Amino acid sequence: MTWTVHAVKYADRNARTRADSFMFDDDPAAPHAMDYFIWVLQNGKQTILVDTGYDVAESTRRDRPIRRDPGAALAPLGLRPEDITTLIVTHLHYDHAGGLHLFPNATLHIQEAEMAYATGPCMCHGALNHPFTADHICEAVKRVYAGRVVFYDDYGQVAPGVTVHRIGGHSRGLQAVRVETEVGSICLASDAAHYYENAFSGKLFPIVVDAEDMLRGFDKIKGMASHKGLLIPGHDPLVRDLFPAHPQADFISRLDLGPIKDLPF
Repeated sequence: MTWTVHAVKYADRNARTRADSFMFDDDPAAPHAMDYFIWVLQNGKQTILVDTGYDVAESTRRDRPIRRDPGAALAPLGLRPEDITTLIVTHLHYDHAGGLHLFPNATLHIQEAEMAYATGPCMCHGALNHPFTADHICEAVKRVYAGRVVFYDDYGQVAPGVTVHRIGGHSRGLQAVRVETEVGSICLASDAAHYYENAFSGKLFPIVVDAEDMLRGFDKIKGMASHKGLLIPGHDPLVRDLFPAHPQADFISRLDLGPIKDLPF
C-alpha cells in the first residue's frame, strides 16, 4: 500500500545561529533558520497525522510565534482537526505534541520509552524538562486512561506501509516514521535529524539525551529511506525548496513525488 505524504509548515524561527543547531560547529555565529512542520499521510481510505505542532497559547508562553494554527493548516488538504483519528507522536516535546488537544478524536501512537521518560524522574531536572510542557504530557496521560494510546517498544506497524522505529538520542523515546510511497520508502526523521546536515555530516543537535543514540540514529534513519532524497529532516527549511508546493497553499510541500532538486550533501 502506498501513501501520499505532505509536510505542513506552521511556524518558523529565523533569529537563530548555527550554534543553536550544531554542537562543535566551525561557524557558530552564522545565521541558521528553523522551520516547524507536521506531516499528513493519506492513502485514499485513511489519514494519519504525524505530530501536532503547538498552539497560540504555547507560542505566547515561550515567545515563539506561529504562522498558523496547526489544526486549521490542514484545511487545504480537505481535513478538519476532528477528522484525525490516528496520530503518531514522534516525541513529546512542546513543538511536536503541543497540539494534542486540537485533535480530540485521535488515538496516539507513541513509544513506551517516551511516555516513561516524560513522566519519570528525569523531569525533575530543568536541563532535561525544558523542551516539555506539563499540560501536554497530562493530555497524553488522559488519552492513556481513555484507552486511546497505542504503545510501541522499538518497532511497530501503525498501518500497512507505515511503520515506526525508536531512534532515541534527542529524546529518550523519539521515533522516526517510515512510509511506503510510489517513489520508494520515505523516512520522516522528525528530530532524529533536525536538518539534513545533522544526518549527512554527523553533527549533534545541542538538545540531546544520549549522544551515542543520536549518532547511531543518523545511520538508522538513512537506512530507512530508499535513497537520501527521501530522508526528511524535522526542521530544515530546505525541505520547502526541494519538494513541490501544494497548488493552493505554499506552506504545504508534497513529499511522495520525490525531490525536484538534488540535495546539497
